[in-house]
Order: sequence, then structure tokens, then C-alpha cells
Amino acid sequence: MVQLIIGNKGKGKTKYLLEKVNSEVKDILGNICYLDKSSKHMFELNNKVRLINVSDFNIENTDQFIGFISGIISQDHDLEQMYFDSFLKVAHLEGKDLVEPIKKIQKISDKFGVNFYLSVSIDKADVPEELKELIAVAL
Repeated sequence: MVQLIIGNKGKGKTKYLLEKVNSEVKDILGNICYLDKSSKHMFELNNKVRLINVSDFNIENTDQFIGFISGIISQDHDLEQMYFDSFLKVAHLEGKDLVEPIKKIQKISDKFGVNFYLSVSIDKADVPEELKELIAVAL
């Protein structure tokens, strides 16, 4: 499953994502991974959540990002959820088409049973029609 948390910059997507991950970690049996562009939110996350600062890994494009998340999944068979804060930045998708990369993430989700929650800085009106069904929260 892929769910989008959308809204323009400054609307509270990160706060929502942090609250969601911290409430989910209490009830989940497997592991949770939180990917962000920095380690800024390290102390706001439950210590059972693995925070990965994507900027530490020299990812230069969307294909490398997809490979990166595939590598994480291949190393953690107990991984159940992945949260992507600042998705457009960490996935190198700013100003680019979102449909194909999100479809690839959906295929990964379906194949490996990992749920993805993506914080996307975009207005609801600008979400491509193919992705509107994935919107969980619009702020």
C-alpha cells in the first residue's frame, strides 16, 4: 500500500507523519523505517523507528532512490512500514512527473508487503489523476 500525505510547504505534513509513525510503532510487530533529508527529527521519533538521513548516501536521481529503498527492504525481512518525509526532495522528483516512480514504489509494496507513507509537497489540485486514489490526507 502507498499512501500520500499531501499539502503545500508548511501545512503540517511532517508533524502528521511523525505523529503517525510514533503511534504505529506501538502496535506493529515488524520494523519501521523513516527516510528524511536530514537527521533533524531524530529526537521526535520513537527509538524503535530507524531514521535514515538519505542525504548521507549520495543519491543523485530517482532510479538510485528506488534502488536504495529496494536495498533497505532486501536487508530487513521484518520491515513493515516506510515513511518518506520530504519525498520530492529525497527521491529527486522536484518539478518532475510523480506517476511512474510512485507506481514503482507501489509494485515494491505489493511484492514485499511493505506499506509506504509519502509526504509530498504538492497542492491537491496538482496531484495527477492516476494518484488521487492514493491520497490519505490532504492538508
